[in-house]
Amino acid sequence: MSRFLLVMPPLTGHVNPAAGIAAELAQRGHDVLWTGTETVLRPLLGPGAHVLGTGTRAFRAQGGHGLAALRSLWEGFIVPYARFTAKPLDAIVREHRPDVVLVDQHTPAGAIVAHRHGLPWASFAPGAMELGRPYRALPQVEAWMTGLLQGLWERAGLPAEEFTDPRFSPALVLATTGPALTGAGAHPPEYALVGPVHGERPADPSFPWERLLPGRRRVLVTMGTLAGELGADFHARAVRALELCGEDVQPVFAAPHELLPELPPHAVAVDRAPILEMMARGTLDAVLCHGGMNTVGEALAHGIPLVTAPIRHDQPFVAAQVEAAGAGVRVPFARVSPEGLARAVRGVLDDERYRAAAARVGAGLLAGGGARTAADRLEALLNGPAAGPL
Repeated sequence: MSRFLLVMPPLTGHVNPAAGIAAELAQRGHDVLWTGTETVLRPLLGPGAHVLGTGTRAFRAQGGHGLAALRSLWEGFIVPYARFTAKPLDAIVREHRPDVVLVDQHTPAGAIVAHRHGLPWASFAPGAMELGRPYRALPQVEAWMTGLLQGLWERAGLPAEEFTDPRFSPALVLATTGPALTGAGAHPPEYALVGPVHGERPADPSFPWERLLPGRRRVLVTMGTLAGELGADFHARAVRALELCGEDVQPVFAAPHELLPELPPHAVAVDRAPILEMMARGTLDAVLCHGGMNTVGEALAHGIPLVTAPIRHDQPFVAAQVEAAGAGVRVPFARVSPEGLARAVRGVLDDERYRAAAARVGAGLLAGGGARTAADRLEALLNGPAAGPL
C-alpha cells in the first residue's frame, strides 16, 4: 500500500473530480490523504475522508471579466492561498511522508513542498485555462504569472536555478478533459487527458424529486459556485427565457435563493442540485451553464446538449469548443436577452443534432478512461524519479 496526498483548493469544481480519483486509489488499497481547507473539503468528501486541514481564512471573491478576472484570481486567491498554506503543507508532508503528491494547478504551494522534499508529484488540471497557454499571444501576461510563481518559489527558500513551473509537473499532468474540449493542438507526453471523472458524492435527501413533472423537458440552470452577484441579473433573464420556452419546459435552478427572482409555479429551485444523479436518471434534456469544465464534461458524458454563457477564465474557451463540436450553443453572458436565451434553449431542445453531437463528444471524453486511467498514471509515479532534491 502506498500513500497519496491530494492538495486541493477550497473550490467545489476542483474537489469533486479529484474525489473520483481518490476513490479509485482507495479501492486499489492505497492510503489517500487530503489537505486543504477542511471546512470546505469535509462537506464535499463526507465523514470517511482523511482530511488534514491547513487552516481557514477568507479570500477576496473573484470578480471581473477577461484580464481583470485573471488578476483577481491570481492576486486575490492563488498567491495568498499559497502563502497561507505553505507552512502547514510542509509540516503535513514531514509528518505523514506521502509517496506521491497530486497538486491542483491552483495550489502551487503543494508542488513547491513536494519539490523541497524530493517527492514525485503530479499536476491536477480540472479546467482548461492552463493547458493550452491561452495567453501565449500576450507575453507580458505570461511573464507576470511566471513572476508571481517565481516569487513563491523564492519565498520558500528554494534555489532560483531549480525553478519549475508548479502548474506543470514534468512527470504527469492529469486533466479531466479530452481533445474535443482542448483543441487540435498536440500535448506533451506527460499530459494525460483522462476525460470527466464521476466520483460518488454525498447524497442530498432534500432534493424535491416529486416536483419533477412527467412529460416535461427539463433544463438545469447552474452558473457554478463563483458567479456570485454577477449571476443575479443573468438568472433573472434565464427565468424569463425559460418562461418563453413554453409550459412543456420545466427549469431546475441550482443557485442561492437570493440570486433568484420570483419563479413560476412549475420551476424547481435548490441551493445545490444532485447534478450527476439527475443526469444518470435521465431527468435532464439540456443544461444552461457558465461553461465550466466539470459541468460541461458531466453533461456531455451523459449525452446532454448545452447552452453556455461563459463568464471568465477558461469558460469562453470551453464554450467555444462545445459550440464548434456541435454539442451546444454559446451566448454572451452579459448581453444575451431573454428572447435570445430562449431561442438558444429551444434550439438545443428541438434540434436532435445537438443531442447526437453531445453523445458523440461525450463518448470521446469517456474514452480517456477517467479515474481508472488517472490512477494508473499516478501509480506509475511510485517507481519514477523524484521531483527534486531532499
